[in-house]
Amino acid sequence: MYSSEDHSTQHAYPLPQGRPTILIDHIQGEPSSFKLSPPHSASSFAQSPSHTYPDWVSELVKPLLPCIDESIGDPRNFYHELVEIAECESGSSIYAARVVDPEGITARSLSTLLVAIKIVPLNPGGTPKLRDIEQELALLKSQSLPSLASLSHPIYHQNIVIPDTVYIDLEEGSLWLRMELMERSVADVIQLIEEGLMLQERMIARVAADVLQGLKFLETQGIAHRDVRSDNLLVSRDGVVKIADFSFALRVTPGGPLCTDPAGVVYWQAPEIRQGPYDPMKVDVWSLGATVWEMAESQPPFSANDAANGEDNRVAVTEQWPPLSQPNIYSPGFHEFLRICSQPASSRPTPGALLKSPFVTNACGRLVIVQLLSQCVSIEQMVQERENEAAA
Repeated sequence: MYSSEDHSTQHAYPLPQGRPTILIDHIQGEPSSFKLSPPHSASSFAQSPSHTYPDWVSELVKPLLPCIDESIGDPRNFYHELVEIAECESGSSIYAARVVDPEGITARSLSTLLVAIKIVPLNPGGTPKLRDIEQELALLKSQSLPSLASLSHPIYHQNIVIPDTVYIDLEEGSLWLRMELMERSVADVIQLIEEGLMLQERMIARVAADVLQGLKFLETQGIAHRDVRSDNLLVSRDGVVKIADFSFALRVTPGGPLCTDPAGVVYWQAPEIRQGPYDPMKVDVWSLGATVWEMAESQPPFSANDAANGEDNRVAVTEQWPPLSQPNIYSPGFHEFLRICSQPASSRPTPGALLKSPFVTNACGRLVIVQLLSQCVSIEQMVQERENEAAA
């Protein structure tokens, strides 16, 4: 839900150029150590003050009403200094915000005063994104709680970013979804490689290790993400990589039917998604392999074929990765990781098995990623100075 790309439509074609980024370098604050709100009691929502919404708002957000926290009234009284950090395709935006009255936020325990707020405009004619939000919130609730109101006890893992609170802003007619404030996306990091950023193999392995931990947890919850890619992998200030945006995710029943609907973006999309019914629990490992390839090459796999595809804009995707431009600089473990991620779904390893692979077990420490983020800031400052000089 919190990513540098919003999904107003299913991605059957490549992403547009100039995709939005998440950058919060200019926002000063303590390191990220966000914790989800503690569970509400069963009656906490019922005890919230009753707010009267315009009829069209009530009808629009009716499916979400069990999730909406009305206890603080106007969220603008508690979240100040909103700074836009990402724009989304559907018209929503993501802001960094400062909590100005933590004591006044009922049943909340924030370990940081900086949070992210996704603001989704509400329109009388309908807001298509609301259906996606409803599906996401229903998916992310604890399996042990039967109603949508169990957003107050959502699934939680240190390698996953999900909303923990929903508000309605009547002044602007919008929905606010609060979540952890992240530093930037992995896609933002990759874009700086052409400016001289060095993304070494052990750093790539750390990203992969964190994603695999998140995927392993989702597997225990019976959840397939189906849109793992660099845009949807976010890095916190303390160097933790987390999976975001569950727009295409679904909960899978053991022994249930295979999927037939498309999901994700073609560059990172497992080939079986385009070939017929597929097991959704197998596709995320392929997508992670594609992201690892992307971090090595600074562009998604198969994207170099775009120009040869004519006006139909279809990407020539094979079942094996394109050759690496510099294969000799990577270890045998790296090559083996890519190979097994691209195996047929029936023999593709699980996230748990991949966590034991030589490539992943050789991952760098967390501090190295924190230092990498600092290098990103320095490079961006250098680029900005260069552009300023050119414009002078």
